[in-house]
Amino acid sequence: METIVQKSNWKNKFGIIWTGQLFSILSSSIAQFAMVLWIGMETGSAEALAYAAIAGLLPQIILGPFAGVFIDRWNRKWTMIGADLFVALCSAAIALFFYLDIVELWSIYILLMLRSVGSAFHAPAMKSAIPILAPKSALVRIAGVNEIIQSISIICGPMLGAICLLTFGMSIVMILDFIGAFIASFSLLFVSIPSIPKERRSAKTMLQDMTDGAAAILQNRGMTWLMVSEVVVNFFVMPIVAVMSLMTLQYFKGTAYQVSLIEGFYGIGLLVGGIILSLWNPKIRKVSLIILGFSGLGAVLAICGALPSGYFTAYAILTIVQGFAVPLFTGPFTVLIQTQFPPTYLGRVFALFGSISQLPAMIGLLFAGYIADDIGVEKLFVFGGVVVAMTGIILFFIPSVQHLEEKSAH
Repeated sequence: METIVQKSNWKNKFGIIWTGQLFSILSSSIAQFAMVLWIGMETGSAEALAYAAIAGLLPQIILGPFAGVFIDRWNRKWTMIGADLFVALCSAAIALFFYLDIVELWSIYILLMLRSVGSAFHAPAMKSAIPILAPKSALVRIAGVNEIIQSISIICGPMLGAICLLTFGMSIVMILDFIGAFIASFSLLFVSIPSIPKERRSAKTMLQDMTDGAAAILQNRGMTWLMVSEVVVNFFVMPIVAVMSLMTLQYFKGTAYQVSLIEGFYGIGLLVGGIILSLWNPKIRKVSLIILGFSGLGAVLAICGALPSGYFTAYAILTIVQGFAVPLFTGPFTVLIQTQFPPTYLGRVFALFGSISQLPAMIGLLFAGYIADDIGVEKLFVFGGVVVAMTGIILFFIPSVQHLEEKSAH
């Protein structure tokens, strides 16, 4: 890989990229929370909120495999710029609709789906460009910084989203999102991202390229097991995330303030985990970190569900631990994909996995409320936590996973 990649001044390049991404991700978090709050206030319908969330996920699930093919064929820098500008255009359209007071719920759904199309291209392109820009030894630290940016948006987004919506209105909120996406695309103009040489680019049909991407995953048994484990974890964690507010309100008899407190504590845990990854750059095997993250998160979720209803303080503290555990597996998992597959396949691998892993989120959104009502929200925490912890333990006994880091695609 070093023969096709220029990695000089990579820290300066990532400084520019991260600055743009911070504006973009934070403004998107503000807009997302404000949109959910606006739909909730306007309709009072949980069904409307679920449809809005599905509108934001469905295009990424459907388009993922196709987007990955184009990401591997196109220049990744211009793919990211185009995706950001498309998202900015959609945000500007939503802002205009609100400003002209011609908003219809169906039009919001359509525009949310269009914004999701941009995300289907941007996220895999960004992840697949990272190992082209940075040395392998820095990938864990880069993943840690990315987690920090995400955690800042989780902590600040809801608070700023509510303030901006109630003070300035949705049109201003979406203009901020437009500005954030524009800044992200503009910052990329100052970063040189080397292209994969033409002789290594695919000359096959789209279907053949998609099939080759799936085959590359299946041929690496260790990564296949890890991806399956991620899907299993998402399947059980997403319903828990969907009903977390109910855990505070119903089981612990909390208030709306305490709901926001729990979200903030979770973000703090993410932030601490991301900072540790970015500064520590541990020499521990990435597979071991993933197993530790799965097992730790599962154990904490199960303990949260087993707490007596009067132990809200303990629940709040454990929520920080939940957030802290997440970067332990998301960061190393991303790095393993970046190092286990050749650069020519990374767009397809990231997009295909992203598409598959989003499916549990859809199921969680559709059925989490019903499941929690039938068995009790606290039991959902216990059952899901046990499964997640067991998933981590099982990975420890799979030889292809344990020997995964003995080989690299680069």
